[in-house]
Amino acid sequence: MARKGENIYKRKDGRWEARFIKSHQFGKAVYGSVYGKSYSEAKKRRSEVMANLKKTEKVVALPTQPNLRQVSSMWLNSLRSTRKASTIVKYSNQLEKHILPAFGNKILSEISNEALIDFSNTLLTGDNGLSTKSASDIISRIKSIRKYALINGYEVGFVPECITIPQKQGTIRVLSLEEETTLLDFLQKHPDLTSLGILICLFTGIRIGELCALTWNNISLDTKKLSIKRTMQRLQNLDKDAATKTYISIDEPKSKCSIRTIPIPDNIIDDLSRAYVNDAFVLTGSRISYVEPRTMENRFKSILDKCGIEDANFHSLRHSFATRCVEVGFDIKSLSEILGHANVNITLNRYVHPTMELKRVNMDKLSALFAVK
Repeated sequence: MARKGENIYKRKDGRWEARFIKSHQFGKAVYGSVYGKSYSEAKKRRSEVMANLKKTEKVVALPTQPNLRQVSSMWLNSLRSTRKASTIVKYSNQLEKHILPAFGNKILSEISNEALIDFSNTLLTGDNGLSTKSASDIISRIKSIRKYALINGYEVGFVPECITIPQKQGTIRVLSLEEETTLLDFLQKHPDLTSLGILICLFTGIRIGELCALTWNNISLDTKKLSIKRTMQRLQNLDKDAATKTYISIDEPKSKCSIRTIPIPDNIIDDLSRAYVNDAFVLTGSRISYVEPRTMENRFKSILDKCGIEDANFHSLRHSFATRCVEVGFDIKSLSEILGHANVNITLNRYVHPTMELKRVNMDKLSALFAVK
């Protein structure tokens, strides 16, 4: 059985195989394998081989005028030691799906501002037009590759200032007070671990990946604190020869700001106390098995359907939490830290959505200030 995320498998002949990347050629990983009688032996041998590879690794000189595929491969490899696996997967997909088909065989000095502008317009208006956020991310990758090329002395034929993609705020779903009350009533009448997980998110605003990775070791009922130290996500396996196309990763959150401690409100302490199982995942009560994010998303949508609540994704719980906090007068700085944001502007611009009722209350305050006596 494969060890999740480690690329170590037990073969049919009884041996353990540990695969590793031994080189890259034009953006494609070239894999090697070592074998052992046990998992630990195969893992140890792989570590030894990879250590030797680093000692003997030689820099392969690129042509005087490399194409974008060659430079992007070097750029992506330079990030592997400093970026999380999820980031490398994201960048790799953006390259393979969008950037390389358009410019992969082009020499960087031959890519013009006009070509890049046409490319950005196609991203937004093509048959499968992307959101402005996705298009901006892809353009950011091109800008990073350009910077890498210039640092390494290669000529580039375009400037990043030629592209501006206006950002649009997408529609964000926030549960109304009536919907949230209906949902809470259902959760209280069906007190299982899925309901507990939804309760935790409703009253702490944590993300679905953070919930799925949450264990009881991260919760202190005595001090009423919840610590976010890991997140769970399903990642694409970049090894095309791997037995599975994807794998579950449980790792530190991408941002240091996401590693945080959150006070637990009193109204869910009793629910947590009844479900407590030492060292186990909160959503399963098991030390081994877990619930992955897409399964939790499906369970949530099923509950909304049973409640007769309009469709929403799991992340709407986070939006709803932030909105309720603002409605009761929460300090924005405190809310920003609870949500794990780098600054309060992210909280205000992305997650806080005052209701019409709150706007009316605030307008009435203004009216009262100038009321005729």
